[in-house]
Amino acid sequence: MNKDERDQARAFARLDYEGFRQLAQRSDLSRYQRIGFPDSLRAGRESEIFQDICSKIPPLDHGAELTILDIGPGCSDLPNLIIDRCKARKNRLILVDSIEMLAELPEGEGIEKIVGPFPQCAPLLEGLHGATDVILCYSVLHYVFAEGQIFGFLDAALKLLRPGGGMMIIGDVPNVSMRRRFLASAAGAAFHRAYTGSDAPPEPGFNQAAEGEMDDAVLISLISRARSAGVDAWILPQPPRLPMSNRREDLIFRRP
Repeated sequence: MNKDERDQARAFARLDYEGFRQLAQRSDLSRYQRIGFPDSLRAGRESEIFQDICSKIPPLDHGAELTILDIGPGCSDLPNLIIDRCKARKNRLILVDSIEMLAELPEGEGIEKIVGPFPQCAPLLEGLHGATDVILCYSVLHYVFAEGQIFGFLDAALKLLRPGGGMMIIGDVPNVSMRRRFLASAAGAAFHRAYTGSDAPPEPGFNQAAEGEMDDAVLISLISRARSAGVDAWILPQPPRLPMSNRREDLIFRRP
């Protein structure tokens, strides 16, 4: 990643729902930049991301005639891969995002679009309560966290899962604790030199508050909250081939 992309990544990290609405309308940006990523992190990589999601959510890979909800799909390659899979399996797919993002995605039989941020739009999804086979939410949770709605978001999503095996992935979740552990290693120091173009070592990050960032405590609290609500939940790693696997993890939920 070059300096311009690093600067761009820092700017993208401060986005909110309204900020993404504005990005979606910018014709000067690539489809990856419109969802808050420099091209180098997503271009040519989203099929691998989709394969990883399918490996962790078997109903998406093998199921047919299911009800699938995608929260914050954006407008890059990934939602189109999901749309194609749902069409092939005759699944009902509900896409929740801003009107600007949804306008970039194709229409079609079995595809429904709901405008608005989640969980504020939850009243529009009442028919999905206890009836949703799969929920997808990828590269979204950290923006929800920044707006202080993380537990309400999780609670509202869990209510939608179908008893007897409904599954959800909240994927690509940044974990500052994981990032600090990595940078404290020899591999992390080498990565830092390549990323910054500087020989200066990473700043030590242990024993510091992670103010405004998601850390181990946040992710573990989400797992604990789901389990207390009667839902099985796990934190899973991303495979090394994915572009941010050294600092992001996936949360998996399944209602028994």
